[in-house]
Amino acid sequence: MKNKILLNIAFLFIAGTLFGQKQNFTKQDTLRGSITPERIWWDLKKYHLDIQVFPETKFIKGKNTVTYTVLKPYNVLQIDLQAPLKITNVVQENDTLEVISEGNAHFIQLKKEQIINKVNALTVFYEGKPLEAKRAPWDGGFSWKKDHNNNHFIATSCQGLGASVWWPNKDHMYDEVENMDISVRVPSNLMNISNGKLKQIEKHTDNTTTYHWTVKNPINNYGVNVNIGDYTHFSEKYDGEAGVLDMDYYVLKDNLEKAKKQFKDAPKMMKAFEHWFGKYPFYEDGFKLVEVPYLGMEHQSSVTYGNKYANGYLGRDLSGTGWGLKFDFIIIHESGHEWFANNITYKDIADMWIHESFTNYSESLFLDYYYGKKAASEYVIGLRKSIGNKSPIIGKYNVNNSGSGDMYNKGGNMLHTIRQLINDDEKWRQVLRGLNKDFYHKTVTTKEIEAYMSEKSGVDLSKVFDQYLRDYRIPEFTYAIKGNKLEYKWNNAVEGFNMPIKVTINGKEKTLKPAIFWKSETLNKENTSLKVDANYYITSKKLE
Repeated sequence: MKNKILLNIAFLFIAGTLFGQKQNFTKQDTLRGSITPERIWWDLKKYHLDIQVFPETKFIKGKNTVTYTVLKPYNVLQIDLQAPLKITNVVQENDTLEVISEGNAHFIQLKKEQIINKVNALTVFYEGKPLEAKRAPWDGGFSWKKDHNNNHFIATSCQGLGASVWWPNKDHMYDEVENMDISVRVPSNLMNISNGKLKQIEKHTDNTTTYHWTVKNPINNYGVNVNIGDYTHFSEKYDGEAGVLDMDYYVLKDNLEKAKKQFKDAPKMMKAFEHWFGKYPFYEDGFKLVEVPYLGMEHQSSVTYGNKYANGYLGRDLSGTGWGLKFDFIIIHESGHEWFANNITYKDIADMWIHESFTNYSESLFLDYYYGKKAASEYVIGLRKSIGNKSPIIGKYNVNNSGSGDMYNKGGNMLHTIRQLINDDEKWRQVLRGLNKDFYHKTVTTKEIEAYMSEKSGVDLSKVFDQYLRDYRIPEFTYAIKGNKLEYKWNNAVEGFNMPIKVTINGKEKTLKPAIFWKSETLNKENTSLKVDANYYITSKKLE
């Protein structure tokens, strides 16, 4: 019973309940969640994050050099950094700059004239004891742990709370750097693994070592990570859609043999997802799985793993169908985010469903690729039992507010329903691949994704999105059979909702087109039996 309770609690967390449902918003929420005047005038080009980590004191110290292009003249630049970390200095071309702080937003007063199209840089120095994550990865911060051999085992995670919980940056998702360097100095008995490719290992005379990593692709802020431990490394080459991909694995030394067996799911994942979604988006940066002291997270090209080398979610099947034990949940789910989150990224966290709904459905598509469509359908349908339907999936805009945790399982079932509406699996696959091609390395809005899917599928999905994303109710197919007459309509539906569904009437499949008003049609005979296709995420009610 205890294990079952813990699993349920864990699943509530992963369903997004900790990403913020508060409705009383403050100025700090606006400064964090909106594109302020102090953000909009400059475009990110590059970060070089250069820090030292002191495990014994849980202290970090370093700097971030921010390179940007001037879009219009302005003399105040916003950088975000969360307490208790403190900015100690900001320098631009040898000038020390004044910083006016308002909570976690820091407004740098520039001396240099900011000329349109000019590329400038400034360096932000900072230090302190960053917030310690208590329930990583859902609450954010540093995880300061020890492995079984009493070595330090440290990692960062920060979705929702924001990357500024541990490093200074432009902490809004609309603007991504084009590339990034990450330098992390640690005690020499440990390694640091971050995003991208390892460029250099620099040893120092004080028994510390700096690991220099470089990221050649655009990267979102929360995707940047630091992972420190007594790691060992193994790797393989994957012959993929865009050539040979480096796949690297960093695990604690004691777990090497378990990892070599369990991580066989990684190339299987790559094969399935390149089929469904198109080429892996970060060939230049490679793909990594990195063991961490928490469950796992979708850090770009540095996917973190803590699923205890077991299939399912910590050894359990969240769908209750048995299919969830055919794969390692964290490897499949978090890697799916490389396409939906890291390649296609929301501009505002209110649209977080773009990350989580598609990635939730990627689990089903993995099963589809290896076990068939029936297995995939059973899995996604099995996840419905954990849907709450208490509030909309889309959150409030411009205040760093995500919507309901239903964006996972309900969002996945919405996409499964849309697959039925398109009714052409190859077209459905091309829509998914098209999303990753046409929005390659871009930040997007819900409206853009909705319009694209309707256009490319040839099906008007606008009311479907309104129903499942902006309303918390599940549409109810209400019907009555009176003699040889069938009457039916949608209840619990948004205005204009007219989604067609497949039903089986006396063993024969038929498509009905209900509306929010009663429709009727004559049947071939009386005492008709009717069954709704379970692949549609709806409820049904027969009136007597």
